[in-house]
Amino acid sequence: MKNSLKPKYDMRLLFSCLFLVSFFSSFAQDVKPEIKPIVKIDSLYREDQFYFSVTYNLLLDGPTGLKQNKFSAGLSGGFLRDMPINKKRTIAIAAGLGLSYQNFYQNLTISKDGDGKQIYGVNSYGEFVSNRYKQYSVDLPIEFRWRNSTYESYRFWRIYSGVKLSYVFSDKSILKDGETTYKISNNKDVNQFQYGVYVSAGYNTWNVYCYYGLNGLFDKSVQTISGENVKMKAMNIGLIFYIL
Repeated sequence: MKNSLKPKYDMRLLFSCLFLVSFFSSFAQDVKPEIKPIVKIDSLYREDQFYFSVTYNLLLDGPTGLKQNKFSAGLSGGFLRDMPINKKRTIAIAAGLGLSYQNFYQNLTISKDGDGKQIYGVNSYGEFVSNRYKQYSVDLPIEFRWRNSTYESYRFWRIYSGVKLSYVFSDKSILKDGETTYKISNNKDVNQFQYGVYVSAGYNTWNVYCYYGLNGLFDKSVQTISGENVKMKAMNIGLIFYIL
């Protein structure tokens, strides 16, 4: 009796094993491997092609007694064409075009005498109510760039340095002495062509910026009523932001 049951038991076990093997084989065929999308990476990327800066404006090398008050602000923005020069694209040259607004609160006053001639003087703040000079310019920045960027990350260190050529297309000085308001626009004594050097450095969004003018805001021939040359140079210190 026992011998007759054993073959039947073995057959059932065999059929059960075959069924399980067939089931798992069929299930395995239904599970398709995951196909990950291919992400194209641009190895010819460019960086920092738009910029915007906010600065505090200083006046250097001015006549004796020149002082500033209030907050003299500056704004600039523009486009820079990034041109990498190494395979890793971490070193580049950039050139572009931008616009700047510069404002200076200071005590170099510009007024007119009875004949309409412009008079420059350094006065104490008690002698007038307010005085400021502002200018608008078209800028041509050209710079050398170093950064440790990659095409996979937008966060990196950068150091950029270069020269900026500017054409002043509009300027205005406003003096209020308590009795008369002197407004002088497009002053012929202003240097329309100005130039200087600059550097910016930082990480990711935050970058410090410094510009130093190599020539004066006014022509070399301009003098105050005391005979000193008005040879003020501009320095802009602040933050610059780069995108794209």
